Amino acid sequence: MLYDEDEFLQLSGIQHFAFCRRQWALIHVENQWAENIRTSEGRIMHERAHDSGFDEKRGDILITRAMPIHSRTMGVSGECDVVEFHRSQDGVPVFGRTEKYLPVPIEYKRGRPKEHNADALQLAAQAMCLEEMLCCDIPFGYLYYGETRHREKVEFDSGLREEVKRIFEEMHKYCRQQYTPKVKISKSCKACSLKDICLPVLNKNPSVKKYIENKIHEKDDME
Repeated sequence: MLYDEDEFLQLSGIQHFAFCRRQWALIHVENQWAENIRTSEGRIMHERAHDSGFDEKRGDILITRAMPIHSRTMGVSGECDVVEFHRSQDGVPVFGRTEKYLPVPIEYKRGRPKEHNADALQLAAQAMCLEEMLCCDIPFGYLYYGETRHREKVEFDSGLREEVKRIFEEMHKYCRQQYTPKVKISKSCKACSLKDICLPVLNKNPSVKKYIENKIHEKDDME
């Protein structure tokens, strides 16, 4: 199946979706947004990384910023923060160059490495778009974290690639249905910029069993 351009989703949404499906739906289905210090710092970092007027060459590496990417098979589009083109015999032709280069995507994040793989999924999705556009294989990329100022190498194995495809299929399904999932409360809710829109405590429906047990305990306490 190939998606039309008007069906494309924002590639960056996979990071939101993997972190919290409800957060993704509030942003990408209901078009709601709110800033906090974390989102502001992240936006500023990406603005610097996305300076498309600043490309450079360092030895055998070409560096480009804010590179538009898309995939018709996954139905997504977006931008890579940075793509390094490493000179390689296994690479692809680059306009204006006689040598071949292997593209390596680099995604910038404001904080530090996380316990979940949401950032790795976003980076893998970028690589898969580049592979489709440039007809090449990209085995790895890097996540750069602003807090640690260090790159983390990410290998794009088959498991990560299959998870990317599965998540985009689910995202398209929710978009077609205009569906916003119910909240799943976690410790991450406190730091979410959308917590006042999401209202996680109010949206958590207790089970009937729990409700009855609470009422019984309330009655016993009164007696």
